[in-house]
Formats: sequence, C-alpha cells, structure tokens
Amino acid sequence: MAYNLQSLITIVQRILDPEQTHWILEPKKPQLQSLITILEGILGFLLETTTPSSSNPSSKPQLQSLLEKASSLQQILEKTPLTKIPSLESRIRDVANEAEDIIESHMVERMLSIPKRVNSILQLTPDVLLVTQKLDSLTQQVEELVEVERNKKPIGSSVSGASFSSSKSVVVGVDQDLMQLKDRLTGMQSKLEILPIVGMGGIGKTTLARTLYQDPLILHHFSYLAWTTISQDYNMRSILLSLLRCITGSNYEHEGDGELKDILYRSLYGRRYMIVLDDIWSTKFWDEIRMYFPDNNKGSRIVITTRESDVAKYADSKSLHHQVQLLSESQSWDLLSQIVFGKVDWPHELQGIGKKISSDCGGLPLAINVIGGLLSKVERLKGVWEDIGNDVRAAIAESDEQFLNILSLSYNHLPIHLKPCFLYMAAFPEDYEIDSLRLIQMLVAEGFVKSNGDKSLEEEAEDYLKSLVERNLVSVITSYNWYGKAKRYSMHDLLRDLCIRKADDEKFIHVKNSTEFTFSNQPRRVSIHTSYGMEDDEYASSSEMSLVRSFLLLVVLDRNVLPMVFTLRLLRVLDLLEMNKYEIGRRLIEFPEEILQLVNLRYLAISCESLPRSGISRLCNLQTLIAKLLRDGSCPAELWEMSELRHLIILDPSYLRIEDDYLKKIVLKMLQTIRGVYLSRSVIRRGFLESIPNIKSLGILYKDEGSSGKSEVVDLSHLHKLQTLSWSSSGDQYLHGLKFPSTLRELFVECCVITPAATTALCALPNLEVLKMLFCTFKSNETEQEAYREEWEIAEGD
Repeated sequence: MAYNLQSLITIVQRILDPEQTHWILEPKKPQLQSLITILEGILGFLLETTTPSSSNPSSKPQLQSLLEKASSLQQILEKTPLTKIPSLESRIRDVANEAEDIIESHMVERMLSIPKRVNSILQLTPDVLLVTQKLDSLTQQVEELVEVERNKKPIGSSVSGASFSSSKSVVVGVDQDLMQLKDRLTGMQSKLEILPIVGMGGIGKTTLARTLYQDPLILHHFSYLAWTTISQDYNMRSILLSLLRCITGSNYEHEGDGELKDILYRSLYGRRYMIVLDDIWSTKFWDEIRMYFPDNNKGSRIVITTRESDVAKYADSKSLHHQVQLLSESQSWDLLSQIVFGKVDWPHELQGIGKKISSDCGGLPLAINVIGGLLSKVERLKGVWEDIGNDVRAAIAESDEQFLNILSLSYNHLPIHLKPCFLYMAAFPEDYEIDSLRLIQMLVAEGFVKSNGDKSLEEEAEDYLKSLVERNLVSVITSYNWYGKAKRYSMHDLLRDLCIRKADDEKFIHVKNSTEFTFSNQPRRVSIHTSYGMEDDEYASSSEMSLVRSFLLLVVLDRNVLPMVFTLRLLRVLDLLEMNKYEIGRRLIEFPEEILQLVNLRYLAISCESLPRSGISRLCNLQTLIAKLLRDGSCPAELWEMSELRHLIILDPSYLRIEDDYLKKIVLKMLQTIRGVYLSRSVIRRGFLESIPNIKSLGILYKDEGSSGKSEVVDLSHLHKLQTLSWSSSGDQYLHGLKFPSTLRELFVECCVITPAATTALCALPNLEVLKMLFCTFKSNETEQEAYREEWEIAEGD
C-alpha cells in the first residue's frame, strides 16, 4: 500500500539532516507513513554514529536518490486515488515493505551489536540501489496512468465541498417504533418483561435501542439503566463488569465471577431497572445470565437485540418481538439527505444520482450511513458521484455480498493517510471497546501519523479517528471514569468484516480468532483474540514471523508464546497487557529480560510483577510504556534517560515510586502523560515537576512526609499544558496547598481536605469542566463532612 512509502522518505530525510539527533521524528507527509518514519530515524542514527573514515562515500547520494524517488511517487499518489491504478497498488506496497525491511533490519542489527559505533553502512548500499530502481520504474508507470486520467474531461459542474456530515446518529423512519417501545417500557406491567428487537445486521437494531436508552422519559422512569454488548465470542466476566460499571459506577475487577453475579443481583434487587443486552447470538448466553436479573414486580425491563429470531423466542416465548424493517425509498432518501447535506437543499444536478444511490442501498440504514459519510467527503462533482453510483449498482448485482461491497466504496475513497488507521481496527475483537488513548498511541508508534507542526502527533491521530467517525466507519462510546471522560471506539460487525477482509487483502494484519486460521507467509502485524489452536506448532518457526511490526495478545494465554515473541527483532508495538488479566491472587510473570533486546519498540504494554531495575534504557525508541504491576515498586532510574518517552502509565492498583536519588538534571520534553506514580514532598522539592514541562495528563499519589499538609505548597501553575490532573493523597492534604495552572480542564482528588479557600480557587479556574472528589473531607469553621464521590459541574460565572 502506498502509505508505506512515507516511512522510507522519513528515514532518508533523517540521514540527510545531520542536525537532527533523535531516531524517531514526526513524519513530514501523511502518505506511505510507516516507511518514511523508519527512513528518517534509522538513517539519521547511522549518520550520527558512523565515523567519517568508516562510512561509504557513495551511500549518501544513493540514499538521496531513494528519497527523491519515494517523494516523487508519494506526491503523485496524494493527488491520484489508488482506485485509478489498481494494477500497481500491490506492487507499490511490496516495494515499500521491502525497502522498510532492508533498512530497518540493518539498523536493528547494528544497534544490538555495537550500540555506540557503527563501522560501516557498506552492506546497505546494494539493497538500497535495488529498491530505488524498483521505485523509479513504478513512478514512471504511475505517471503514465496519471497522464491518461488527466486527458479525460470531467463530467458536471463543481459544488461546494464543505462537509455537512455529523458524527451524531441520524434516525429516520422509526418514530412509530419508538412510540410503541416506549409504551411497553413504561407501561403498567409490573412483572419483569423482555423486549426483543429483531432484524438483519445493519438494519438499525442497536441505533433504535440506544435511542430508547438515551430518551429523557426512559432516564426518568428507571432507577438504573445498563448497557452491554454480547457478540458471538462473548466473555461473561467482561459483561458482568460492564453492567456493574453502569449500575454502581465502581470497578470490581478484583472480584471473582461468583461474587460479580451476586453483586449484580443484589444491586438490582428492589429497584426498577432497564438492561440492554445488545447483539445476542446464542440461547446459551441467556441461560447463563437470566437468573441474575431479579423480578421484583417493579416494572423492570430487559431489552435484547439479536439477528436470530430463535434467540428472541427462547428469551421470552410470550413476549411480542419487535421486528425492525428496511427503510422505504422515501425514508432512505430522507436519511441520506440528512447525513450528506443536513438542512441544506440538495444541488439540483446531484439529486437524480443521489436518489439512485439511496435506492440502491436497499433500505439498509448502515449502508446508507456509510455511503452518506462517503458522499459528504468527496467532491461535489456529478462525475464523481456517478462513479460511486455505478459501483453501488455493481455491488447490488452480487447479491450474496452486496452490502459488504457497498461498504467497500467508503474504504476505497478514504484518503491514503486514513486507510492504515481504519485497517488497524481489525486488530481488535468483535464488539471490543477500544480505548482511544491506547489506539492513538499505537497509531503514533506505528508511524502512521504526521504532524504539520501546529499539533502534536497524538492530536493529529485523534483528528484522523474523528474523520473516520464523520464517515460513519467508526462509532464513539463516551463514559466517565475516575480519570475523567473516557472515549472509546467501536465498529459495527459488518464494517469489521470489511475491515478484516481489506486488512488481509493488503497484507496489513493477520488476526487469529475462534475460526480456523493459518498465518500466511511473513505477516507484518499479528493480533491474537483466542487461545483456540494455540497448542499447535504454528508459532514454532520464528522465521515465518521475522518481519512482524506489531504483536497484540488480546486474550488470557499460556506464556509459552513468549519465547517466539522475543525473537521478533523488528517489533514496534508489543501488547501483552491481557496475558495475566485474571490471575487474581497469583504471581504475575517477572519482566522478561528478553524484551530489552527489542530495541525497535515504540509501544510496550505488559502485565508483570515489576519493572527491571536496569537495562530498560536500551529501548531507546520507546514512546509509550503501559504496565500493570502486581506490587508497588521503585521507578527504574533509566526511565528518566529515555528522551523519546511520551506516555508512562502504571495501571491500578499499583504505583511506581520516584526516588530522590533517581532524579537527574534531565528535562523530558516529549513526556505528555504520567499516571500511577508515587511522589514525596522531597522529590517535588528537588525539581521533578520542572523536568516535565509539557505534561498534559498527570496522575499521582502524593505523600507529604511529616507534615500536617497545611503549610506545604505544591506549585503546578508552571505546567502550562496540563489539562487532566488526578491527585491522590496518602494523608489528609489540604487542597488549598495546591496551585493549579489555568489550563486545567479535569480535576480528580482523593483523600484531601477541602476548605472554603480551596473552593474559591477552584471556581477561579477558567477552563475547569469536571471536578470529582473521593473520600474527601469538607472543613469550615462550623462543619465537617465526608464526600465519598461527588461530581461538580462548574457553571459559568461561579
């Protein structure tokens, strides 16, 4: 795929610019992203570490030539959709991958063998010359095809290209459905009632259920509301945890399965509740969970959505099923109109083709939403829209896969820089709620994101994902947790099927799920969703996996897979966080020393007993470190030598202690996130906060040794980019001892003393939007009370 060339360009630019000192730089262009990032970083490192006497004088001109060929091809592809050159698409991808593999492999070998000096890059020269010639040939062929396209006359007139699409769901043709279902949900029937919503995939069952779930009348009528998605490969523990988070707002991750079921039953007992179980596929699941929903004669309701009528009938044979119907042609046109143009009238010259496109979607809301997202982004040219309309008709002709083919149009018309972001969603299981920060950090680590200088890489990545949402390819799920507003992404089953198919076609990622699966030769990314078949020897040959850049283990799995992972020298992203997720009360694995040989890592997420005391600085390119630790521990001193580190996150319940002796006169300008560290007053006094000037999210446990808390002042006001602060005190620290920056948007405090002076200071913060307190004490001259959990919304003028 063309976006791989970006990595190639970046590396070449890196070696040709000796003023740069870091291996990983923000790429200059969005296309061919991964390869450009590698080129900038690796070649810059080679130039920096090669002595003049040992370097090959012919290397730099050849690398300059490689950069020029890659840049030329990229500029052409920026203006020419790959759909115009399908015959060359796979060849561009293969050559870009080949160049990336050659250069990055040389780099890693040299870093492992001679960390400080590289004797020669002579061996690199013939390989670089070969891929340069291949790129030159491809560029000539692409230029010839582009010239043919230029000679074609455009059809129709231009219309404003402004986007009127919205990430909010547009609901059409369900007014009668909503009225009927709300009557059943709020009716006089006191017994627990099951309401099945049945229909084909993509017809709008989930949208209808979510509209009900968010309706003000429903919110007012029920004491508790909870939503969870089931899917085919469901995990009962995850479902129970999800329901309990909705109902109680608490996390019971350390409870056993039996305790979770008991807590769920007791929490609902005596209450009027509504539970939505979205996307049920089997009667087995219903048998497992039904008994934990008490019938108190309070008028409680359970809404289920399913494609299987047999499942709906099994859940309640006496209850009337609500069958969701396909939209009529007029409703389809209304929905498409709202998605593409909102309240603005359709241009006259586009109405005919627009109505034809809406009709060809067959009344399926998902297809209309996705096509609408596409039309809202492409040029308002009649010829462009007619091309899309012709593809829709061709897709409908293939009846077995008509909707998947319709959805493929949106992928084909994605800008090149968004395609890898969409394909990366295939790495996550069905109905998986993908944490936004985790996904953003992975995309940055892969090198898929570029910055124009005005925004950070993370901000650009968030914009990329927003663009996918606007195109209705990805959905947003937003909730609140202790760290504030948690944004997560999900993908409809049909879109995920498309994503996996395209990812496989592009040789982008290989997914192992419960279906029989064999890795093809030399996969570049691997995601494991199930332990099924892992006893086989498909991982025995590390040579088949030698070029893997990402390895995501998203299932609890036996540790025998680790030796194979440690041989993957080119890994950029390694996620082993789920491996020990449910090992409650058991000893987690120690941090594998072999990981320290994976010098190409940019993203590491792991569950382990503790971080290594030394050697972690060998991971000199690491940008994100996420660790779930069995016990509290001391922070490795070498962490503060890792200049590329952007995010350090220690997950509950453990903390990393920052020791006085570890502090050095190093300013980590790249560091944006610190979560789960333990700070003492002496560490802060020695300048810890001054070493992280660009921090945006900070979550710490603070101990003011030997102090009542009243006299010690912690000044955070100089952290001018800080937006989210979670401050937990091991003693009763007075909150007015904290000085906050004006940029603060979210504040979470635990075990602090709140005084009138503190509340006055909080109300003076101009950008504060969310304030949460847990186990805090309010003190004034007359009263003292404890706040177990409170959320304040600061009104304008307070």
